[in-house]
Amino acid sequence: MSEPDIPDLVLISGPEQILAQRAVDTVLTTLRAHDPEVDVVKLPAVDYEPGALGVHASPSLFGGWTAIVVEDFDEADDALVEDAHALALDPPEGVTLIVRHKSGNRGKRVLDVLKKAGRVITAPAVKSDRDKVSFVQQEFKDARRQIEEQAVTALVQAVGKDVAELATACAQLVRDTTGKVRTTDVETYYGDKVETTGFKVADAALRGDTAEALRLLRHALAGGLDPVPIVAVLAMQLRQVGKVASAGRASSGTLARDLGMAPWQVDQARRTAQGWDGIRLGRAIQAVAAADVEVKGGVRTGTAVARDPEYAVEMAVLAVSRERRG
Repeated sequence: MSEPDIPDLVLISGPEQILAQRAVDTVLTTLRAHDPEVDVVKLPAVDYEPGALGVHASPSLFGGWTAIVVEDFDEADDALVEDAHALALDPPEGVTLIVRHKSGNRGKRVLDVLKKAGRVITAPAVKSDRDKVSFVQQEFKDARRQIEEQAVTALVQAVGKDVAELATACAQLVRDTTGKVRTTDVETYYGDKVETTGFKVADAALRGDTAEALRLLRHALAGGLDPVPIVAVLAMQLRQVGKVASAGRASSGTLARDLGMAPWQVDQARRTAQGWDGIRLGRAIQAVAAADVEVKGGVRTGTAVARDPEYAVEMAVLAVSRERRG
């Protein structure tokens, strides 16, 4: 058995790669504090050779600690499952087994041993805007820095497509700014990306500002933004307005939990909903649904064919803006 603060077995469970890698790094940092010369062995499941775990777990002639990182264990073959199970049941002295498992039940009996006898670290998926907002907030909390709520929103809208890029953006703002991070700071570092995001196009369209919506749309398209995510954002914003408008007068926090949204999204949707009624909102949703079909290739029935995707998204933006103005 290892020392109390040095784990023999570690299970890192979940699909989010950046969180999983951070978990591995944290464990390795703990091991290096115990043994600066720790030997780190990485074994991808896809390339596993039978018996390799046992070989790497064997005592070294020179002593020292060994960390074995098994990657993508959810893709393990039978040989790896058998070898990992044997090692997990009887971990040798001076060895830490770190298993990364994205999801599913592959290797369940190994996972059960790790959960019972080892340290479990989760790496949950960061997919929705709500997840990304929480991720950014935690990044700044861990860095002991404050960030405005609207700055969080702007950052997610600017670079939230990729979680790794979002983490890098948070680190840059922490490193290169002082005091509370504000929306102007995000605009300074990521202004071009904020300008070319579909969120600003949707915001302008939903408040009926046709000229601004078209200006932002054409800027976004000229910058290479695909029409598909723009239509997706339009649809999402309209759905949120509909859900919030029909959900009653509960607090933002309560509605956020009930509707699967972030509190700031509830507040934004409430403000936007003040200019809409159910009939016009329904027509706008129908227009965006039709554009969604067209930007994804459309359907061919008789002589009907899909329009140009950029034309389709422009017509959707115009339709939404027109319905908002009544």
